[in-house]
Order: sequence, then structure tokens, then C-alpha cells
Amino acid sequence: MEILGVIPARYGSTRFPGKVLADICGKPMVIRVLEGVSSSTRLKKIVVATESPIVKKTVESFGWRVILTSPDCRSGTERVGEVAKKIKADAYINIQADEPLITGDAIDLVATALEEGETFVSLFSGLENDEKDDPNKVKVIVNRENYAVYFSRAPIPYGGPYFKHIGIYGFSREGLFRYLELPASPLENAEKLEQLRLIFHGEKIKMLPWDGQLISVDTPEDLRKAKEVICGDKD
Repeated sequence: MEILGVIPARYGSTRFPGKVLADICGKPMVIRVLEGVSSSTRLKKIVVATESPIVKKTVESFGWRVILTSPDCRSGTERVGEVAKKIKADAYINIQADEPLITGDAIDLVATALEEGETFVSLFSGLENDEKDDPNKVKVIVNRENYAVYFSRAPIPYGGPYFKHIGIYGFSREGLFRYLELPASPLENAEKLEQLRLIFHGEKIKMLPWDGQLISVDTPEDLRKAKEVICGDKD
């Protein structure tokens, strides 16, 4: 099976503009993500999808492939869809450009599930109680077969235990284009979480537990924490 890794890297982030190029120990964050993902043994290729010529020029200067996508894309998955129209593969993995600690073993978990026939795949991990009220830490409830029941920015279920959604999405090719044809749902619009489109329309998302270390960079404070881990004493 040919699986393409796609890193949507929107320069004009609403909450933290330009964060994908934020410096981490001498390298832009998106390059840190690319280097982590490159240790995957399952991906055929990796490309960055961006609306920004600045991001394109920066990423290419480090020797990685970039595809320019429309500035009108409303989500990372729509950027992946544009890439899929240009590069044919059996499956695609959407990898967030703000996860500088991501490693190839997380990608390989998703890839293996796609190879085994799952249509939609993502990851989750444990969540500390002091993070449960942070709306940037998306919570997920899974059933006994580890399929997603619901995602929310609110602390669910009531009283815990809490699980954090890790923003990596695997799609079969057919599943990706099916997703893009579905209308947005009231749940998606309320929570601002694109994966709820699939839940609303009755699709199944396989959720795989992963215990690696991640820091999703949504704020300058998150960036500081990521630097502490990656750079050590360096700033």
C-alpha cells in the first residue's frame, strides 16, 4: 500500500500567526515536524501543503517537497484533498505542522491500521487533570472497540477519565474524498472540530492509543514548553 504523509502548514493561523515557522533551536517548527515524521517506515513520501509562498520557500530551502494549495481551504483536510488530486496514493495521513515532538512510530501506528483496512484512523493518549479545562486540548471518548464516540473541547466524560485526541488523521483515498463531499455538521461548527463531521454522518474513526510525548503548539507558551524539551538549556 502506498501511503502519503501530508503536513498542512497554514501560515495565517488565527490563534498564533506564523507559528509553523517559529524557530526551535535554529530550525522552523515545520522542519522539526518533518524530521520527526521522516523516521516513519511506512510512508511512501512526505509533502508539505501550504497557502504561503514564504512557507514554501523556507521548507524547500531545507530540501523538502512542498505543494501550494488554495488560501480558501477551510481545514487541513481540505489541503490534503488538494494534494490527493495531484498525487495519487492508496491512503493519506494528515499530520499537524504544530507537533514538533512527533515521531515516526506514531505515524506507523496509523499507517498499519490503514493497511489493515480501516478507513479513518487517529490517535489518543492520556490527559492530565490540570489540562482538562484547556479548550486547546481536545478530549475524546472511545467505545470498547476503540472507535470514537465524541470529541469535545470541554472536559468529557463528566468526572473522567480524560483522553486527549492527537491530531493525526489517516484516510483511505476513498474515505478522504467521501469526507470532503460530506456537508459540515452542527457539531463541527459548534466545537470547531472537523472530525465531528464524520461522527455526525455515522462514519467510524478508529482511535489508537499512543503514549509518546507531544506538545501541540497553539500558543506562545506552548512554544516555550516545546523549546524546553527539544533545546534543553538552549533558547
